[in-house]
Amino acid sequence: MNVANNTVVTYFIIKGISDTPSLQALAFVLVLLIYIIILGGNMTIFLVVCLDHHLHTPMYFFLCNLSILDIFSSTVTLHKILLSFLSGDNTVSSHVCICQMFIFISLVGNELMMLTAMSYDRYVAVCNPLLYSSVMGPDVCSALASICWVFGFIESAPLFILIYRFSCYKSNIINHFFCDIVPIMQLTCSDTSLTNLLIFICGLFLSIFPFMFTFIPYVFIIIAILKIHSSSGKHKAFYTCSSHLTVVVFLYTTLICQYMRPISVDSLESSKLFSLFNTAAVPMLNPLIYSLKNKDVKASLRRVCRKTDKPRKRHN
Repeated sequence: MNVANNTVVTYFIIKGISDTPSLQALAFVLVLLIYIIILGGNMTIFLVVCLDHHLHTPMYFFLCNLSILDIFSSTVTLHKILLSFLSGDNTVSSHVCICQMFIFISLVGNELMMLTAMSYDRYVAVCNPLLYSSVMGPDVCSALASICWVFGFIESAPLFILIYRFSCYKSNIINHFFCDIVPIMQLTCSDTSLTNLLIFICGLFLSIFPFMFTFIPYVFIIIAILKIHSSSGKHKAFYTCSSHLTVVVFLYTTLICQYMRPISVDSLESSKLFSLFNTAAVPMLNPLIYSLKNKDVKASLRRVCRKTDKPRKRHN
């Protein structure tokens, strides 16, 4: 459905992952399975950290926040695929569409800054272990997490206001499975010069700067690890950072492939694939990476399971 250039769009049509009807059922099953794994994995991490006092440390405090962000970001983007298949309605109001885009951009910015805070936590743990408990106290961790949560939404607000005021679109058909900024910018016929400037500024504060402040500590971490004489000490130091570094590399790689490319019609199909990996695969892999590679999490999970089994045995 095309609309006139001077017509105000009241709703958008979300094309979804695939236009092929035979693939829609398969896409629904896969997305539903992925979403269940995301909810189950991240909720497990969150509950285990909350219930086991052995994990009441700065690293796992930030990991809890990361799990909540993964749940929110995947819910915001994937819910429309599931609802559209069940109801057959793939339309969304323009207000809801723009709000979805704002929330998603803000959550991505929040997650990038949360990973930066976790990088600083790993830097203190490896490079200044004697000062770790005093430097990364509860007040500092709470302040860092609060800044990450609030700053992402505040930074994205001006961009949201400008896009919300777009007055005309070339079409109301979005070639995506949720309201992302790339297809919205491609559809509008309003003046986007100021919006593009704000996108550049938001990109600096929500991606480039977090990228720099995430990887710079790892330069010092690697230098500190290389200075350790024993191989066991090097392995232990690297082990404390490997899970976090793996998640960072996954997330930034998908974001670069998704957004750091020229916008074109042909790029939207491949952009959907990168976006699906970013919004589905990364939140699904995060709890797996942190649990399967982390002895502390696996030990805590066993302790929590034993605690829950004891009352059952007593009751029986």
